[in-house]
Amino acid sequence: MTQRLRKLWSVELIISGGQTGADRAALDWAIKHNIPHSGWCPKGRLAEDGVIEPKYTLKETSSSVYEERTELNVRDSDATVIFTINPRLIKGSLWTSSCAKKYNKPWIHLVRLNNVFKPYIQLLDFLQEYNIRVLNIAGSRESEESEIANFVTNTLESLYEKSMSEVFD
Repeated sequence: MTQRLRKLWSVELIISGGQTGADRAALDWAIKHNIPHSGWCPKGRLAEDGVIEPKYTLKETSSSVYEERTELNVRDSDATVIFTINPRLIKGSLWTSSCAKKYNKPWIHLVRLNNVFKPYIQLLDFLQEYNIRVLNIAGSRESEESEIANFVTNTLESLYEKSMSEVFD
């Protein structure tokens, strides 16, 4: 990786909790691009669709409580990005932001607003401002916002493609 690409894409590890939706999309994207991934998931590898597949290299928490997983992932990262379709943080996404505040970790909330802005540019600015190496990716479950996985994947893909094009331009 060239020095210029490192400046644009500084992330060395993606952390996520393995839940459907934003979490799983982030982990799948990391695997596709050979970016190391990790994170905490609830005891028993629980998710809303059953047991989280072993292809995701996640550690189990001591309990099956989702909030424990969320807090540990925030704690163990340099920063957190929360993806939602709804502009208001609710449920687990709201808890994630509370954990980031508790641990004094930078965080950003990205919302899909029908191309009003390019979220990948906001994410790139955030990554560069805080020089993020370990990024926790969180957000809505698939059952709460059915389009969330596509939003996460498209944002990460756009950011990564932009990073790559900067190297070769």
